[in-house]
Amino acid sequence: MPKKAKELSAVEVQRLTAQGFHFVGGVAGLALQVLPTGGRSWVLRTKVGSKRRDMGLGGYPDVPLAEARASARAARAKIKEGIDPIEQGRALRSLLKASQAAALTFEQCATEYIKAKKAEWKNDKHAQQWVSTLTTYAYPHIGALLVRDVALPNVLAVLKPMWETKTETASRLRGRIESVLDWATAHGYREGLNPARWRGHLDKILPKPSKVATVEHREALDVSEVGAFMVKLRDMEGVGAKALAFAILTAARSGEVRGATWDEFDLSAKVWVIPAARMKAGKEHRVPLSDDAIRIIDAQQPVAGSPFVFTAPRGGQLSDMTLSAVTRRMKAPCVPHGFRSTFRDWVSERTSYPGDMAEMALAHAISDKVEAAYRRGDMIDKRRQMMSDWAKFCAMVETKGDVIPMTRKNTAA
Repeated sequence: MPKKAKELSAVEVQRLTAQGFHFVGGVAGLALQVLPTGGRSWVLRTKVGSKRRDMGLGGYPDVPLAEARASARAARAKIKEGIDPIEQGRALRSLLKASQAAALTFEQCATEYIKAKKAEWKNDKHAQQWVSTLTTYAYPHIGALLVRDVALPNVLAVLKPMWETKTETASRLRGRIESVLDWATAHGYREGLNPARWRGHLDKILPKPSKVATVEHREALDVSEVGAFMVKLRDMEGVGAKALAFAILTAARSGEVRGATWDEFDLSAKVWVIPAARMKAGKEHRVPLSDDAIRIIDAQQPVAGSPFVFTAPRGGQLSDMTLSAVTRRMKAPCVPHGFRSTFRDWVSERTSYPGDMAEMALAHAISDKVEAAYRRGDMIDKRRQMMSDWAKFCAMVETKGDVIPMTRKNTAA
């Protein structure tokens, strides 16, 4: 045990300025250390177990003599009980840091989740939709809450006001909140069951989305009206009209057409290969091109600095509203995506082509997992004839049961 030094007074301690350790008495091993810089701090020199330890007790004069002696006595009492006060202090500081690091808000967790998952999402638009819905509807209620504190009442405060008026948006938002909370749980930022889960939980509290909102299918043009629509479309100016015509002839999605680049086309083989990264199902899709579709591509002029076949007037990719704007200008009772349904109706009602061939042309995922496992080809040769027939049908105008070729004048008077 260290030898007890003379017990110094507060005034005597204040006068200690020589560099080194100055034992101040009152508690064995308590010293004032004067540093080469002139700074002074309290040190308790003691033995913990078989090791000699120097334990810092704070700087002087911020920690006065009386407080330093009290801290030294408390430390010695812990050592006597078999506790290492230095290690205990480290453990407590570490626990505090861990607790602070885990104290993330819901918004912080959502930001990290989007950052982590963005690479696997199809496009930037999906990430933007996540940010937009969370910012608009969730963050005002739970954004600033610690994610560990988000509970059922908080989730309901977000969802209930919009569940019956904006059902589709609310349903998607619920799923996004659930995903963020699951991410937070997996990272140790919260514990317990997810208050935003649907099955066996919110489905007992909120009405089913299908019961409170009617799903509005995207408007499709009747099969009999396609030819007349294409006549008008052919007279429309602008790259958007050309892109829409190409989308109709290929039964492709708007995003697939707008993102089409020159290197995806092999015009000699009459095929358009859409890479997996741009497909909704995440699988490469080959599209056989009819002569009419090829003529549209041939008529497009490459724009310097742009890889896109259908380049926006100011350069870059067409916006997601460009094709819709064309149908609105034409005052057509349909939307671009609806032509995929029109194509599907044409296959079912006007042809003998099998339905699975139409589904392949539409790049729909096969719902039957067994069938999907055994299907290897994409029927491209058979689909080539089907798409050629579709192009011919699009070039015909039907009027009261008569079929008139778009390129031939009606001589009937």
